[in-house]
Amino acid sequence: MPDSPLAASPYEVLGVSASATEEELRRAYRRRARETHPDTGGAALQFDRVQRAWELIGTSEARAAYDRGIRPSVSEPRSWAPAAPPRREGTRPAARMHGHPGGWYREQFLVLLQEWVGRGVDVPDPYDPQLLARAPRELRHLLAEAVAEEDTARALASLGMGFTVWHDLRTDDARRAGTGLTASPQGAGGKLDHVVLGPTGLWAMLSEDWGEPVAVKRGEIIGRALAPHERPVHELSVRSRAFARAARVKFTALVIVVPDGAAPEEVVDLGSVRGSRALLVQRPRLADLVRRGIPGVGIGGTDLFEVRTRVQAAARFV
Repeated sequence: MPDSPLAASPYEVLGVSASATEEELRRAYRRRARETHPDTGGAALQFDRVQRAWELIGTSEARAAYDRGIRPSVSEPRSWAPAAPPRREGTRPAARMHGHPGGWYREQFLVLLQEWVGRGVDVPDPYDPQLLARAPRELRHLLAEAVAEEDTARALASLGMGFTVWHDLRTDDARRAGTGLTASPQGAGGKLDHVVLGPTGLWAMLSEDWGEPVAVKRGEIIGRALAPHERPVHELSVRSRAFARAARVKFTALVIVVPDGAAPEEVVDLGSVRGSRALLVQRPRLADLVRRGIPGVGIGGTDLFEVRTRVQAAARFV
């Protein structure tokens, strides 16, 4: 998996505190190396993370450099600051885009970051790596979700002019469309990260980054980084159903998008959920999947125009 705002520190990977002695660090490394080694039932990915952690803090010199914020890298480290709006490189027209991917999560991150450091305390760079390394996981998760949405938006922009994409669509507003009621206070539980419409159908998506690889069990996503109550596929089904009722449309597919390497396969079929195909997709595979579609399923001609009109009429953004 590529780096993430949720990436564990080498101390967390080895299971020790940042104040551990050199001997405690060595013992922790040996224990974690035995636990994660593929020959003893461990996972290669976890074993590689342990080795990388040891490279970063295994010697007094490397540890001192890491603690000063120096990160050895063969390439420029990624900045988590907002990137330019997604666009298609080259001459091919981009998909039509509506909304602001990642915007809601970034707003929440900046508000809560200020509360964490203290009101009135100046924060010159809220995306400073050393600051983020000390931040609570909940804060880093907000930023990771924002970055995940932005990365997915860039992938979807490559679909071309035959597709329309709506980002950060409210589903609480959708449920109340035409009722005259005021929407409830907005939270992440009331939005779809992306809705994509094209000749291959209507797709509802959530972009996720839990900072760890995930697995699948009985059509649901599981993993040690997920909270016990988290049911991403069920949650996406609930949100998409609310929007679909208001817009009088039917979703072809429900997609959970995760970073490269975060799922068991590039595309994992999670089965049918209320008539829609549920999929777990690694982001590099997403655009090609949507462009090719699900065999035997599609929308064309006047139906495509009608669905676009209905989605646009129901669209409310966070």
